[in-house]
Amino acid sequence: MRLSFRTAGESHGPGMVVLIEGLPSNLLLDIDFIHQELLRRRKGVGRSPRMEIEEDQIEILGGVRWKKTLGTPVAILVRNQDYKNWLEIMDPLGDPPPEYRGVTVPRPGHADLSGMVKYRFVDLRNVIERASARETVVRCVAGAIAKTLLSHFGVTVGGFVESIGPVVVEENMGWEEKITRARNSVMATFDPIKEREMVELVENARAKGDTLGGRFVVAGLGVVPGLGSYAQFEERLDAQLSFYLMSIPGIKGVEIGEGFRSTLLQGSEFHDEIFYDASSSPFPFVRRTNRSGGIEGGISNGEVVWVRCAMKPIPTLLRGLQSVDIQSGEPVQARYERSDVCAVPRALVVGEAMMSWVLADAYRKKFGGDSLEEMLSNFESYLSYLETLKKRG
Repeated sequence: MRLSFRTAGESHGPGMVVLIEGLPSNLLLDIDFIHQELLRRRKGVGRSPRMEIEEDQIEILGGVRWKKTLGTPVAILVRNQDYKNWLEIMDPLGDPPPEYRGVTVPRPGHADLSGMVKYRFVDLRNVIERASARETVVRCVAGAIAKTLLSHFGVTVGGFVESIGPVVVEENMGWEEKITRARNSVMATFDPIKEREMVELVENARAKGDTLGGRFVVAGLGVVPGLGSYAQFEERLDAQLSFYLMSIPGIKGVEIGEGFRSTLLQGSEFHDEIFYDASSSPFPFVRRTNRSGGIEGGISNGEVVWVRCAMKPIPTLLRGLQSVDIQSGEPVQARYERSDVCAVPRALVVGEAMMSWVLADAYRKKFGGDSLEEMLSNFESYLSYLETLKKRG
């Protein structure tokens, strides 16, 4: 059994839809938790004015009865409140208003120009609407449901912003403390001193009409060993994490653990040595370091699964970059679309959603079952197997 989801909708259209398949029956959905996750995605210094308009409330269209999943496809809608301001321009069944002039100036760094060529458009609005990061609102819905499923197996997923521009936090505390502190930070980071520097940096960029990128880290705590596989390349857990995280708009780099720093180290300095600890439950084989990010050979090894993502500066600048009008060929300044100055804290929430989805899918594949109860029964059997490994020590 596998999990899958698909999304549909345009940024300023009637709404965004997610269709989820593969959820076990009898999973109780926490609607308040889903809305809290969507609220996290809207918060943060450097956000777009659009976030003041949207409410991001879910409407369940199918697959759920009395808050519990039925084991059938789950369809969920999030309406775009801003659609009322775009009725004529984005009407699915109407005609172009007489005074409407299509968008003909592509923005550097966006999908505008390449999307125009691919789909043979003459109005870049067709590209802008679907390529927009607004699509991630329903990814966060799927991710929140995945987090709920994972909670039944003792797994929590969280993260923190590691850098904004040149401002980098110092990592000197445990995973849980960093994640907890980040939840209470306007920049989703755990260092209050660096947080103030980040805020100042973002406000300075806003004043100059510029944008900023940065890095964030997402982590899965409590993940059992044995998820993923080396048998086929697409089954590798690190490959799946890389795919889903790289698919987030604006992400230009993904590394599992200390992947990039490993190129500077010798094997004796990088690899996580294995130790036996009978008091460790349920898995007695432990590591004192975790530079591999909790994954070896495409399979989880029982340590924290963690991934670092690099997000580029938002390509929509208030002051605009040099571009060309696709109709006249004349050099012009790129137009401004409402956008964030810095979206890294909000991208972190999407990153958590995507890691949660990949891990939930891995648990679904590993433990199968049509119902949550059957899944949990299979999981308990696996934990019993892991406990037997202690006898071999």
